[in-house]
Amino acid sequence: MALVFRSLHAAAKPELLNEEWLVLENTGPGMLNAAGWTLAVAAARGQRPRSLGTLSPGFVVKAGEKVRLVTGSPSKKAQGTPPADEEGLRSYHLFLREPVLRKAGQVVYVQLKQLELARSTFDPAAPDGIARE
Repeated sequence: MALVFRSLHAAAKPELLNEEWLVLENTGPGMLNAAGWTLAVAAARGQRPRSLGTLSPGFVVKAGEKVRLVTGSPSKKAQGTPPADEEGLRSYHLFLREPVLRKAGQVVYVQLKQLELARSTFDPAAPDGIARE
């Protein structure tokens, strides 16, 4: 897969949605257009994923570029301080009302219709939040 998860970062408190994010990287040779991608989660591997929403209008990820999907809304101060954009890592806010990363073993997916583009299992004890498989 050309799209891979590089980090799953849970917030210290569930209400701090701007402090929870997922980092995706395009490892392929061409650009990827995120319009229409769906973010989904499953309680464990093998279970049917539940859609959290569709990225609209989306964004373009160039070859070798990373993007940070932030769970919250940047205008809501009660959701915490959103991370600052860094060179080579920009943020896209999902405007969700609840956290994505809830417990160890949870599987996070990025899909386009029925096609799985990226998948990762959450491990809060791992340095990057990703379980080694």
